[in-house]
This record gives sequence, structure tokens and C-alpha cells, in this order.
Amino acid sequence: MRLLFLGDMVGKTGRTAVWDRLPGLISDLKLDFVVVNGENAAGGFGITEDIFLETINAGADVVTTGNHVWDQKEAVAFAGRHDQFLRPANYPQGTPGRGSGLFYARNGARVLVANVMGRVFMHPELDDPFKSAEVILAACPLKEQADAIIFDFHAEATSEKQCFGHFVDGRASFVVGTHTHVPTADAQILNGGTAYMSDAGMCGDYDSSLGMDKEEPLNRFISKMPKGRMEAANGPATICGVGVEISDSTGLAEKIAPLRLGPRLAETVPEFWR
Repeated sequence: MRLLFLGDMVGKTGRTAVWDRLPGLISDLKLDFVVVNGENAAGGFGITEDIFLETINAGADVVTTGNHVWDQKEAVAFAGRHDQFLRPANYPQGTPGRGSGLFYARNGARVLVANVMGRVFMHPELDDPFKSAEVILAACPLKEQADAIIFDFHAEATSEKQCFGHFVDGRASFVVGTHTHVPTADAQILNGGTAYMSDAGMCGDYDSSLGMDKEEPLNRFISKMPKGRMEAANGPATICGVGVEISDSTGLAEKIAPLRLGPRLAETVPEFWR
């Protein structure tokens, strides 16, 4: 199975780049399943229902989120209406929406996607992500109820992300980090067969501070005083993500490599998809 995960869409330039390029990527690379993190898609803060639906219409099978999931108040209302919209699974019981789901890939495979948020340097501090993952995996084990299992681990600390990868190694197909908006160079297959990358990066303008117009963040570092609102940068976007090939027989990863398309960062498409 060919899986593509795209990192956090930031603002209009990030989401429109994904919408424009994703249909062609699905066709050209013969992708079976696509996950996109959309928590910064609405001006850098949260996601609206229209943006979610447009992302699905562009070809995403699932849209994950993170700590900004509720920044747009309408998300509280629409989260429960769409199975393909995920918020972190370790929110307290009773939170709107769902944190995981079982979906069907284009090749017919059953794909479990789970969105979990870390706790180190993160706000709000949610329930234990490791315990949440254990519950999810126990309810839908790999090669029993699911042919592939994907975790979007939305977290700040790379140590927490790496430990989570090792925690589910051999029990999940792929663990990818989101939240920091900077692609890491550690795409690898762990000892137990789980594909792992600490952060997929963002889909947005890299002439920025994490996708936001750089003047206000820079001002706050220098003066410690806000001058205005944070605004999403609106220059040309680079799409960042990661491609994984998953064995049909074992549900574990066989290949992993980053995907980057656009200005400023060196373009790369996984060699095994060329």
C-alpha cells in the first residue's frame, strides 16, 4: 500500500497548494491513502468545515488536527458530523468528535488512523498519550481488524515523539510527528518494522516563522511586546510530507522517504515512487 502524509497546512497559501497538487499526486504516484494535518489551515489557527470538506474533495482520506483544533469555534459543532475529521484521541471523555477511525484505502485495505497529542511543552495537557494508544491498538490490532495503522503524534518534544514511536513499534505501520512545522531528517524504519519520522514539516510559506508572517514573531522575541496579531504568511507554499510503502502481508513498513514540493526547500519525491 502506498501512503502519503502531508504536514500541517498553514493558512490560505498552504491549503490551496495542497488542494492544487494533491489530485495530481494521487494519480501520478498511484497513492492508496492520504492523510493531511489541517489544524492550522484557517489563517494559521484551526480549521473550518468548508476547508475540511475542500481538503477531502481534493483527495485526502482523513484530516487530522492537534492543539489548535478548536481555534475556530465552528469546529466544536462539525467535529461530530464527519468521520474523516479527527481530533486528538486523548482529549477527555465527552469531547466532541473522534480521535481515531477505520477507513478503506483505494486498494481495499482497512486503515486505522489515530490522532494523539503529546504532553511535553504542550497546552492543553491532555490524558496520557501512551495509554490512549494502548486502548486504540487493543481495540483494533494490526492484521486482525486493520491492515495498516497510522498515528499522527502531534507534539513539541522530539524525545516524546521518538519514545512514542518505539512504544508502538511493530504494532503500527507508521508514526509521524506534527506540530513543529519543520521537516526532520530522521525518516526511518524502526527495529520492529514501524515507519517513523519526527516531524513531517508544514505545507505553507517557508519565508516565515513556522508559516506565520515573520515580522510579528520577530518583534515579540526582540521587544517582548505584541504590536499586532499573528498572521499567516502568504508567499508561495512548499508542500512537505512523507511517503511510506506498507507490506500487504504484514502491515509493516517496507520503505519511507520525505516528500517536498515547492520553493525554498530542496524538492524531493521518494525514489521508490519515481
